[in-house]
Amino acid sequence: MDKVYSDARAALAGAVKDGMTIMAGGFGLCGIPETLIEAIRDSGAKDLTFISNNAGVDGIGLGRLLETRQIRKMISSYVGENKLFAQQYLSGELELEFNPQGTLAERIRAGGAGIPAFYTKTGVGTLIAEGKEVREFNGEKYVMEMGLFADISVVHAWKGDTEGNLVYRKTARNFNPMMATASRLTIAEVEHLVPAGEIDPDCIHTPGIFVKRMVHVPNPVKHIEQRTTRKRAEAAPAGAGEEV
Repeated sequence: MDKVYSDARAALAGAVKDGMTIMAGGFGLCGIPETLIEAIRDSGAKDLTFISNNAGVDGIGLGRLLETRQIRKMISSYVGENKLFAQQYLSGELELEFNPQGTLAERIRAGGAGIPAFYTKTGVGTLIAEGKEVREFNGEKYVMEMGLFADISVVHAWKGDTEGNLVYRKTARNFNPMMATASRLTIAEVEHLVPAGEIDPDCIHTPGIFVKRMVHVPNPVKHIEQRTTRKRAEAAPAGAGEEV
């Protein structure tokens, strides 16, 4: 089975349809499958539900799909960096399902593991628990959360081989490995594509059995979401600090 496609549009061909649920890896702008997101935009598919930790920022990542009004609903943990997201939500254009970040991660992991639901103490007695089943275990209350499973997952990996085995780099690992297991079709963009067998099996984060399509995206732009700097220390005057 040839999993490697010539470009992102080819990798998505015939897969993306209106009304789908799509998982998109990344945290902020770190590890986002930006090339595949651009291809989803170009597909013209609309009324999409996206499961993602956040919605990118204005003009980058999922922010591009908000610009074209292709997203109907977001299932997310944090959306504070995107002004367009806030505008669309407050105007009623965009539906939002908020999750505590750990709960979102576990819902995705559960979906990939075939677990339909689980109980957690997080959110008990808050708005998060409204309309959900609450049960008592050992004298403590827990709220039931449903596992998440998507039609498509789009993920970004640092390295991949032609069999679909993936390796993520540092914090870009974030939500990508869990999302790669939790959909009917996982499509990966990889920075470094190598022949099968070149990745040490002990270093593989996502086994190729989960990945059906891949696209090689060398030298992707690595955006910086928040740049924090401080002034360079001024040089000490000549002779300063010397003993008299």
